Amino acid sequence: MAPLIVLIGSYFLFWLGNRYIVKGKFSMSIIGRVSLALMLMMTGSAHFFKTEVMMQSMPDFFPYKEGLVYFTGVVELLAAVGLVIDRTAKFTSIMLIIFLVCILPANIIGSLKRVELGGMENGPIYLFFRVPLQLFFIWWTYFFGIRLEAKGSKLKA
Repeated sequence: MAPLIVLIGSYFLFWLGNRYIVKGKFSMSIIGRVSLALMLMMTGSAHFFKTEVMMQSMPDFFPYKEGLVYFTGVVELLAAVGLVIDRTAKFTSIMLIIFLVCILPANIIGSLKRVELGGMENGPIYLFFRVPLQLFFIWWTYFFGIRLEAKGSKLKA
């Protein structure tokens, strides 16, 4: 739930600031991408502080779980940087969508194992929230990182 709050909350604050303080200087695309980058900075950094718990979300047969948790944390932090650079935003968004699809099984496994992290402790019922949430993150990445970018970021907030 915290990543969703960071994403929506920061978008709303940036949108208000853009509209009323800087008078529409920034496009909706950059506002959405910066909000997503903030969320990824939060979730990516958690990989270094909650490593043991995140390892529990992986299939039992996976080797090098600790390294994979660190690696995915680095991927999220690099994606945060790539999203805010106009030149790399579209490519980063495409890669991030692939990444978000690939990590969904970890959320499912974590819920089945009732891992004490981000709602997964509620068990399989949490998946009724988490799977649509993951789809929302994928949509957000597509909309702000690919679709609006393709329109040349002309749409102002």
